[in-house]
Amino acid sequence: MPFHLFVDISSHGFGHLAQTAPVLNALRARLPDLILTIRSGLPQARLAQRIAGTFTHLPQASDFGLSMKNAIDVDVRDSLARYQALHADWEAQVQAYARQIADSQADLLLANVSYLALAAARAAGVPALALCSLNWLDILSPYAPASPQLDKLFAQMLDAYNSATAFLRLTPGMPMPRIKNKIAIGPIASRGSAQPGLHARLGLAPATRLILVAMGGIPLRLPDTWPALPGYCWIVPRAAALPRADMVALESIGLPFIDILASCDAVLTKSAYGAFVEASACGTPVLYVERPDWPEQPCLVEWLAQHNQAQGISRAQFAQGSFGAALGALLQRPRATPVAPSGIDQAADFIQKQLQY
Repeated sequence: MPFHLFVDISSHGFGHLAQTAPVLNALRARLPDLILTIRSGLPQARLAQRIAGTFTHLPQASDFGLSMKNAIDVDVRDSLARYQALHADWEAQVQAYARQIADSQADLLLANVSYLALAAARAAGVPALALCSLNWLDILSPYAPASPQLDKLFAQMLDAYNSATAFLRLTPGMPMPRIKNKIAIGPIASRGSAQPGLHARLGLAPATRLILVAMGGIPLRLPDTWPALPGYCWIVPRAAALPRADMVALESIGLPFIDILASCDAVLTKSAYGAFVEASACGTPVLYVERPDWPEQPCLVEWLAQHNQAQGISRAQFAQGSFGAALGALLQRPRATPVAPSGIDQAADFIQKQLQY
């Protein structure tokens, strides 16, 4: 009988998919008959861009992470209200999801990084693993005021995370001192191939600097103050682009995102695991918008400084378009040696052993 893996992938942006997909693809290479059920609020087409082979998609979001005003700014009030609403009928939520897991007859659940999924797997009697660089307890709690109601909520979150057989904590990752079952593994990222013909494909002079703007899966329109830099071309998601001759819609190029990332002179992004580690796996320099309030930022920035050429800019610099000098200085540095995504095989080894146990 083939093994059946039930996978829950957060739809808080695209980073959780970027962490999970390489592991699923590695598992499929080892276990060609592996059955995958994927529960995620991400569209099936987006999942299929990263996950090889067939899978059953359950289009349901088990977590929302944090409510965002845009790709960078957290909506703290709405986030707290949504968590309180979720936990108001916590047991009912757990039992409903548990029935879905039981009905699937899955052998193992993998969550990135829904604690509801882990609690439901325990209720269904199905072993479970977590895989991520963060957890929602350590992301949410720094924003929250002290209150007995929130203390109870946090206790339920922690209990769910600690119920997993293991929490495979990616590098770079948050310290997670309250997570007792964590196992540190290496970085996880897809690796792209530089496309030598990209300039010709875009009708650009060979010396043109290509800068990919990748702010994650949460929409953010570029500010009208965006700098026009001679000799530069910005590759931007269509929904974020400005009507300018120096901007090309990412979707119009017809290449995988990861190959475009590997082909660019730099990527402009926010501090986030997927962008930092995928760029480092390609050796692509990173100009990033700092998020001082984002609890995951310190560990990400520290790791990035050790493994890639990178430069932070402030939120004000981004909004005012005054980052041309910082970008130019970044591009003067020699490119770093690409990082090996050693966490892929480490995670696949661990999951395979759990499936075959």
